[in-house]
Amino acid sequence: MNAEHSKIIDIAAKSAINARYSNTTIAMVNDHVVRLSIMTEPFFWHFHPNSDESFLVIEGSLFIDLEESTVELLPNQLFTVPGNVIHRTRPGSPRSVNLTFESASMETIRVERDK
Repeated sequence: MNAEHSKIIDIAAKSAINARYSNTTIAMVNDHVVRLSIMTEPFFWHFHPNSDESFLVIEGSLFIDLEESTVELLPNQLFTVPGNVIHRTRPGSPRSVNLTFESASMETIRVERDK
């Protein structure tokens, strides 16, 4: 057993940092990565051609803007954006903390949108 895979990860301790934006890998599961994201400002519009992306809110709320709608996630809610779907995330509260689950080899393609 790999010791790196068998350690306890304290999400509360890792999310205690005071950052405007942070996206840190906290675990690997097979060929997927789990990231802890802290955000106080919107992320840019983008899509992932080779991976779905799942979001699980831990603190605050998170808006996931899609081309035709917006999803709001509250703590303990999860939503998956399928691969190739254009989206952006933005905090729905002063600070949003979420876990993101995605392929470790995921590509992020930025999309310019009219304001």
